[in-house]
Parts: sequence; structure tokens; C-alpha cells
Amino acid sequence: MSPVLAGVLQLLALMAALALAYRPLGDHMARVYSSDRHLRVEKWIYKGIGADPNTGMRWPAYLRGVLAFSAVSVLFLYLLQRVQGSLPGSLGFSSIDPDQAFNTAASFATNTNWQSYYGEQAMGHVVQTGGLAVQNFVSAAVGMAVAVSLVRGFARSRTGELGNFWADLVRGTVRVLLPLSVIAALVLVACGVIQNFAGIHEVGQFTGGAQEWNGGAVASQEAVKEIGTNGGGYFNANSAHPFENPNAFSNLFEVFLILLIPFALTRTFGRMVGSPRQGYAILATMATIWVGFICLMWWTEFAHHGPAFEIAGGAMEGKEARFGIGASSIFSISTTLTSTGAVDSFHSSNTGLGGGLNLLGMQLGEIAPGGTGSGLYGMLVMAVVAVFIAGLMVGRTPEYLGKKIGIREIKFAACYILITPALVLLFTALAMALPTPGDSMTNSGAHGFSEILYAYTSGANNNGSAFAGLDADTQWFNTTIGIAMLLGRFLPMVFVLALAGSLAEQRPVPATAGTLRTEKPLFTGLLVGAILIITGLTYFPALALGPLAEGLAS
Repeated sequence: MSPVLAGVLQLLALMAALALAYRPLGDHMARVYSSDRHLRVEKWIYKGIGADPNTGMRWPAYLRGVLAFSAVSVLFLYLLQRVQGSLPGSLGFSSIDPDQAFNTAASFATNTNWQSYYGEQAMGHVVQTGGLAVQNFVSAAVGMAVAVSLVRGFARSRTGELGNFWADLVRGTVRVLLPLSVIAALVLVACGVIQNFAGIHEVGQFTGGAQEWNGGAVASQEAVKEIGTNGGGYFNANSAHPFENPNAFSNLFEVFLILLIPFALTRTFGRMVGSPRQGYAILATMATIWVGFICLMWWTEFAHHGPAFEIAGGAMEGKEARFGIGASSIFSISTTLTSTGAVDSFHSSNTGLGGGLNLLGMQLGEIAPGGTGSGLYGMLVMAVVAVFIAGLMVGRTPEYLGKKIGIREIKFAACYILITPALVLLFTALAMALPTPGDSMTNSGAHGFSEILYAYTSGANNNGSAFAGLDADTQWFNTTIGIAMLLGRFLPMVFVLALAGSLAEQRPVPATAGTLRTEKPLFTGLLVGAILIITGLTYFPALALGPLAEGLAS
């Protein structure tokens, strides 16, 4: 079987599995976030944190809940790392330095999971399980809560209430993420992923000395790492490590977990607004971009010229022989389009244009299908912009799901879209202009520029994957990428919740003969075009200096 055919068959199998899970999971999440009933364990949690889950919140109160919880999460994880050397189960590792502890705390609390450390050489069992794994759950649940609040903004009328943040947070964790993670962890253990609390031990003698590995509760963390679109690996090699990803089946299963909730949330959206066809339109937009990027990545990685590439069947540098080019391309595109950050190959070793596709996938805004929750609300903001553009073209007041898109709404949407590119381009410019940050580049020229552009794109878009060539464990990069992650996560949420509150206060507008049918393929095409054009106009100059220049020169 040819490598190309193997890749196509894996893609088809993946799409079939996602299609089977789409309706049941999407309907389940719609019931979870629409229910008035509280489970007993949820009541215990509410009592423990002093929250009333039945109190409706307007968008400022909902935002305060998001920010307060996230601030406590950052502080707790920072302190846990700083005292690691005094904790049991630390495996002899010392406490984490302040700048790296800040970076890691900001990373995991923002669902970014950027790592400037070697997991197996820095973090003990307590920090891994009690700190990082916990944030994998709750940071994903925060993103889902914000997405659901925006959906309620479209679904509700003449009220400013968007639900209760604490109820959404707890339900998303207890009823969605936790059950899925338990099932996924069992499957991963069956595939060969390790799950233990073993210490450091030698695994054999190699040139230069013995090789040492430590065990860990890898399968349980790997499950939520993918389901919550987190991406932080237990080991430095991430999903290229055989303890995290042993074989071709586990590799495809991990991609399935990454895409599961982001795609299924479009069904949840359709059910909650009372029109499943609206959810299908958003799903079609996400799927079109995702499949298109995979095909382009296959083209760049399989068709590269040269004797070595022809013998290997394509650009195999930096890729696991267990997976090959086809599966590695599916994995890399799926992670960079979903804010996951997990890798089973090294993106720096991709062809110039292949690395550019990974960059562009993040720069789209992580919306195809995007992160757990963040993908849906990012796509809905782009839908608001697309409707506004269509309204300008035909001279009508734009409407989406029965809500008018006026000056206030489009200002919120525009601010959401502009924040992340501003962070990426500003920090990249500073790093290139100042003398010290450039010392971290292991390559010069266009590839070296791509390393820094990729780092800030990954941080500000809350992706977390790395280009695998930049020494980011410096005070400059730990601090600035940490700031980019925090601002890139929470500033957009401000405008998403403000938009949700504005929409919820409106009275629905009845559809007329001139209303744009947003459930039709025409709107899907308009939305795809708007996303690509807005991103292209924003990032094309930077991409031309990096991956495009490298790709055209090769």
C-alpha cells in the first residue's frame, strides 16, 4: 500500500468515527448545559466553593467568574512549582525557577500548554498530576463555558443573563470531560501507554552512558491532554514518545480525541439555538478548512523533490517511522487548527511550506475546528463578521440567528479579531529587534524568523506547539510568551462575553424574504472566504518573511 493511500484511508476512518460520535455527544452537551438538575457531586462542589448555581449572571459577572477562577489557577500552579523540591513524589527534582514557573502556570491555566522545560527532567508526580492534569480539565471547561454563554446570547432574548459560570464550569468538567477522559485513558492503556507512579530507572546502556526514564500517570493525563485540546506532554517528545503514543492506532485515536468535542460542539450550538442546520453550516465551514489544510500538507510533504525524499517516500525528516508522512500530516494539521499543541513529529523539520501551513492554521484563530469551546466562539465571531460583510454588499442591516448585528456588536467582533494578531506581531517584532532574544535561534534567515514567529503565534493563540528549534527557556521568552498567553486568552473572552450580553438583550427579528440564509452552502462559502481573506491580509507580510521565503527558495 502506498503511503498516500494509507494516509487517505486513515483520514476516511477518522471522519467516519467523528461522524458516529457527532450527534450523541453534541446532544449530550446540549442537555448538560440546558439542564436545571444538579448532580449530588456537583452540589458538594458548589457548597465547597460557596457558589449558587441557580443565580443568573449578566456578562460582567460571568467575566468576573472567569477571571477570578483563572487567576487563582495561575497562582496555585505557580506556587506548586515553586515548592516542588519540598513535596513528596518530586523524584528528586528541584523547584522550578520563577520565570519558568510563571510561564508554565500561565500556559496550563490558559489551555495553551506551551512547555519550555523537559517534562521527564523537571516535573515530579505531584506537579504533573495535582497541578498540570487538573488544569487540563478546568482550563478546557472554562473555554466550553464561554462558548456556551455566547450560544445563549443568540438563543435568548430581552434578558442580559448568560447562565451561571460556576455551574457551566462544574458541569463541563464532571459530565463531559471527566467521563470521556476515563474511557479514553482505558483505551490508551490497552494500546500500551504507561500508567504508574514509578521512579527514575535505567533502561539500558547506550553510547555515552545509560538511558534513564521516569514513569508517571501518563495515560490519564494523555487522555485529557487531547480531549481538552491542551497538548502538554508528560515527556519532552510529546506524542512522538512511545510511552505517550505507542503505535499507529493510538496515534489515530489521539487525533480523534483532539477533534471530538470541537466538532461536536457545533451540534450543541444547533440544538441550543433551535436549528440543527445552523450547526451543520458551522461544521461544514470547519471541516472544509480542516480537510483542505490536510490535503495541502500532504502535497508539500509527499511531493518534495530530491533523491533522499524519493527513497523515503517524502519528507521523512523529523517524523516517526511508526506513523509516516500521512498520519503525521493529519496530526500536525489537527493540532495546529485546534489549539492543542501536541505533536507526533517536529514541525521545524517540515518543508518550508509545510511549516507555513502549521503557522497559518494557528493564525486563522484556532477555529477549524478550534479549541475546546474557543473554536466554537471564535467561529461564531467570524460568522458575525461574515454576516456584516454580506449586509454591506446588499445594503441591508445584517442579521444572524434573528439578532441584528449593529455597530456595538461589530465593534466587539472587530476587537476580538484584532487582539491576537497585534500580540503576535508586536512581540515578534520586539524579539527580532532586540539583540538578546535572537541568540535563542538555532537557525538563521527565514527559518530562524519562523521559529520566533511560530513561538508567539503559538502562545498568543493558546496553541502550545513549538517549532522545535528555538531555545525558549530564557527569561525573555518565558516572560513575554507567558504574557502573550494570558492576554491572548482572556482579552478575547472579554469581547466574546460582551457580545453575548449584547445579543441576549435584543428582541428577535423575524426572518423575511431578504434575510440571509445562514444555514445554506452559500453562507458556508462566504464564511470560509472571510476567514482566509482576513487572516491573509493580517499575516501575509510576516509569512512572506518566514515560511514562504523558505519554501520558495527550496
